[in-house]
Amino acid sequence: MSKRVLIGVTGGIAAYKVCEVVSTLAKNGIEVRVILTESAEAFVSGLTFATLSRNPAYSDRNFWQPTNGKPLHIELADWADVFVIAPLSANTLAKLVWGLADNLLTNTVLASRCPLLVAPAMNTTMWESVQNNWQSLLTNPRIRAIAPSSGILACDAVGNGRMAEPEVILNYIESVLWTKGNQDLMGKNILVSAGGTREFIDPVRFIGNPATGKQGIAIAQAAHHRGANVTLVTANPSLNLEEFKVIAVQTSAQMHRELLSEFTNTQPDLTIMAAAVGDVKPKYYSDRKLPKSELPSQLELESIPDILQELSKHKQSHQKLIGFAAQTGTTQEIINAAQLKLQTKNLDAIAANQVNSTQTGFATDTNQATFIRRNGVQTITPLCSKLELAHRLLDFVLKPE
Repeated sequence: MSKRVLIGVTGGIAAYKVCEVVSTLAKNGIEVRVILTESAEAFVSGLTFATLSRNPAYSDRNFWQPTNGKPLHIELADWADVFVIAPLSANTLAKLVWGLADNLLTNTVLASRCPLLVAPAMNTTMWESVQNNWQSLLTNPRIRAIAPSSGILACDAVGNGRMAEPEVILNYIESVLWTKGNQDLMGKNILVSAGGTREFIDPVRFIGNPATGKQGIAIAQAAHHRGANVTLVTANPSLNLEEFKVIAVQTSAQMHRELLSEFTNTQPDLTIMAAAVGDVKPKYYSDRKLPKSELPSQLELESIPDILQELSKHKQSHQKLIGFAAQTGTTQEIINAAQLKLQTKNLDAIAANQVNSTQTGFATDTNQATFIRRNGVQTITPLCSKLELAHRLLDFVLKPE
């Protein structure tokens, strides 16, 4: 798969964040080229981006520099698989809306056909002032947008206008490289669960598991990047997620309540249960911290209702319900356990993955799984990032049987 990313940098203090984006892409073996506007060069030099990208960085001084017999803006436009503009300034936003081309960056935009991913950054009042232009830009089918977040800005204002963090931009670039900008989940409602639940003994002690929610969050992000309306119910989230609706919970009972409410009230088209929900909980709970002397020598436990089984009872004909089987053992033992779960819980498909490996399972950045349909069709994924596995799972689920 071709992976060539062209990054346009416009004037703004957020340009420093783009250094991490360029560096990470290059380290991951992705070809990167950078175009800087004249204003951008006041914040970060072309030499910095050239060093980080392992390629020349271009500015208006290179505008009529011929490359392979073509003008530079045509060569760069034809070369890119994904075009990113970060930060996108108010000035360049207006140029994109009106089709103006007065520098190398905007001429390259007009000459290109690949997906265009934009991440604005500006003062809060400025951001509020350009909403007509922003909404107009979003009507362009090429555009994939990462709206700014809220926080303390460089001008000490507090509000919307902060450019998305490098990790958010990198995830979106990975998604667009995979999908080529395809929005095949546009208009679909997707429900995802993530994280590991905690069952409390007292306010400071609990029974839990090592799940971090990384895979479930990656699934939610992948679906969002493909145009879906996403709701993520996650236990003990460690990230501040602003891209889609997030419902934070702690216990299995809370997760049960929220998932059942979302599943029955909104009737999502696709539900993917990636959370590691506990199987048992302490029979008794103390609302005060127990002294060591009062801790029971034997902890009485009781079963936790099966959320996946409950959701399957309410599933409508248009809904698909996908489970995860986090298992240990041989490949065949893992697949056998997943197939049993698939059938007994009336699932449409399941992802079976080994969790006792240093490269897969809980807390890792990579994963590998076997996807199994109800009709027995199986697909084995390679070891890949959790975001790529999320896209592979969505491709598997969306493919006609």
